[in-house]
This record gives sequence, structure tokens and C-alpha cells, in this order.
Amino acid sequence: MPTPRHRQVSLAATPYYHCISRCVRRAFLCGHDPHTGQNFDHRKQWLVDRFTHLAAIFAIDICAYAVMSNHFHLVLRVDAERAERLTELEVVARYGRLFRRAAAQLGRLTEDARRRRVAVWRERLRDLSWFMRCLNEGIARRANREDGCTGRFWEGRFRTQALLDAGALVTCMSYVDLNPIRAGLAQTLEDSVFTSIRARLVAAAATPLLPFADEGGDGCTERLPMTRQEYVELLRWSGPSVRDTAAPPLPASTAGLFGRVGLEGAHFVGCLGEYPRRFFTMVGHVHRIDLESRRRGYRRRPGRTGALRLYRAWAA
Repeated sequence: MPTPRHRQVSLAATPYYHCISRCVRRAFLCGHDPHTGQNFDHRKQWLVDRFTHLAAIFAIDICAYAVMSNHFHLVLRVDAERAERLTELEVVARYGRLFRRAAAQLGRLTEDARRRRVAVWRERLRDLSWFMRCLNEGIARRANREDGCTGRFWEGRFRTQALLDAGALVTCMSYVDLNPIRAGLAQTLEDSVFTSIRARLVAAAATPLLPFADEGGDGCTERLPMTRQEYVELLRWSGPSVRDTAAPPLPASTAGLFGRVGLEGAHFVGCLGEYPRRFFTMVGHVHRIDLESRRRGYRRRPGRTGALRLYRAWAA
């Protein structure tokens, strides 16, 4: 039986999560289907437009994304404090952009019922499951209308992976942004269409992304634990080698970043290439995996073997 979502998501443990959704039967419903010759690449832009729209409504930031032919990745940060700071009017206005009928019926409720309803909506605006529900359900309905059919578009509920520390965030974002290069669909970061790194490099202002440590942000107080230069150099260093896991010497900026977040540079590229096999419901240093596993009531420690390679032994 799948682990209940409330056990997988704990904002006390981390606000950062990696979410993955895959098309039903792994069909090419978002790209070019080599068997039928049909091309559904336009649906990739649907996804980008949809989660861009949702990020402006929910108290959830987008750190990284990659939209592939039959699945997509999102690295998200849940900003619970931002949701708490919203006024009642702001909560109603935001929720009304998602569910107009519900917001329109709010005036019929008593004052106490209204406050309770708004409190529920406030919780939903910081809820990862509601964000992904609004994303996936909208895309599925639109795709089914285009195909003239009914039924499932996604194979099941989305997968969630907790990113327990800064090292896990850096590793996961790198894995997500390098997806097209690892799959052989692109040779450079600039060619990696429908990824957050390309959006950052071409300054795609239409796609709001959590800023780097050295960047500004419209009303955003949180920053990624690295500078723009450090992250781009990290990807340019690891990208060409991620398929054969043989990397050139570390650039100085990347070595400095690894030192701050406790990653082991000698095994970083190899861990990126084996990321889906080594890391499951959580990524982080060994002791953080142990703590989170105990909180969830796991008997095993998922991802512990991968963490022993990815992190330096002394990392906190």
C-alpha cells in the first residue's frame, strides 16, 4: 500500500520536494510517438503555462523543472509562512482563481462558517497535493478533450521525494535540469527545451523561478543556497559527463559549492546518472535520512546507500 501523503510531506523536516508525474502506460502523450507518428510536443507548453499560473496562486515556489515526452519533474518549495501572511481577502481572491463557483458561494455562509472555509482554503494554498492536483487534473482534461476520449492521462498519483538538506536540493535540481542531456535529447543547456535552466539562461521572465543567492526577486525573501554562476558552472561541468559518469576536474566554484553543502565531488556525476536507482522517497545526508525514516515509521532507510557515496562523511 502506498505511503499516505501526509506522512511523506512534513514541512518541519523540509520545505523542498521533488515531484514526478508520468503518463499512463508510459505513452508518448506529451512528445513525439514513434509508433503512430503523432506529435504532442505542444502539450509540454501546456504544462509550463499551467504550473506558472499555479505558482502565482499557491504559496509554493518553483526551483527547477523538466518536461519530458512521457513525464515531468518539478522541484518545489512550500512557503508556509507566506500562506499565513495572506489576508482573508487575498486567500479568497487566490482560491477564486482556481474555483470561481466556490468563491462566489462564500457570501451565503455565516461569519463563523466563512472563517472556517477560508482557513481550509489557506491550508490548501500551501498544500503540495492540491498544487499537483490542480496541475495534473487540468492537463488531463485538456488532453482528453483534444483526443476526444475519456479515462486516465496520468498513470497514478504523483511521486514525492523529500529533499532534506541543501546538498539534496543541489543534487536534485542538477538531475532535473540535466534530464534532456542525459536522455540524449540535447547537447547543451541552451538546447534543453522545457527545462528551468534554459528558462534561466534565456531570461524567460514569464516563468517565475526561485532566485539564486545573488539574485533579486519580486517580494521573495527565500533564495537558493548557491549563486547563479555556481549552479551554471556545475551543470556545464557535469552535463557532458552525466551519461558516462566520467567528469573532468572540478572547477573552483563547483568545489566551493560542494564544500558548503557537504557533497563528495568524486562521486557526484555517478550519483546523478544513477539517481532514480539510488534515491527513492527522500534524499539527504545519512543522519537526516535516519531521522526522517524514523518519523515516518520506516523499518528500512531508503536512499542511505546512495547518501554514503554522495555526501562527505563529515557533512552535517
